[in-house]
Amino acid sequence: MTNAGATRVAFWPNIKFLLAGIFFGILLVKAEVISWFRIQEMFRLQSFHMYGVIGSAVATGMGSLWVIRRFKIHTLDGEEVVVPPKKFTWGNVYGGLLFGLGWALTGACPGPLFAQIGTGAVVVIVTLFSAIAGTWCYGFLIRESRIHE
Repeated sequence: MTNAGATRVAFWPNIKFLLAGIFFGILLVKAEVISWFRIQEMFRLQSFHMYGVIGSAVATGMGSLWVIRRFKIHTLDGEEVVVPPKKFTWGNVYGGLLFGLGWALTGACPGPLFAQIGTGAVVVIVTLFSAIAGTWCYGFLIRESRIHE
């Protein structure tokens, strides 16, 4: 049975993303940012390690955005990169606090979940399913709030 309207997505052009993800996972493991102990040290203010990693990521992001805007960098497909301005809302503060609480309780944020599972910490699968459920709930609530506007 074939689906006449379905489009096939080629796997091979996306292999670069798989390789980049594997490389990123290796970097997370080697930098010890997926270590539950490193994360707990950060939240207990016992070590600068994670603050240094996060701070360097923020600085890299700021510098990258400056370069993209200053030199009008385009994507590999030739599309202009547009970063719309963000408006402050208190929901961002509440969401950040909730995110930090979950990070402190589980010892994991969404970025390194797969790397943690890959290193054998299979209990993190519970955290992964919780993150997926939370994302689904957020999407559902946002959709419902827009329907009733």
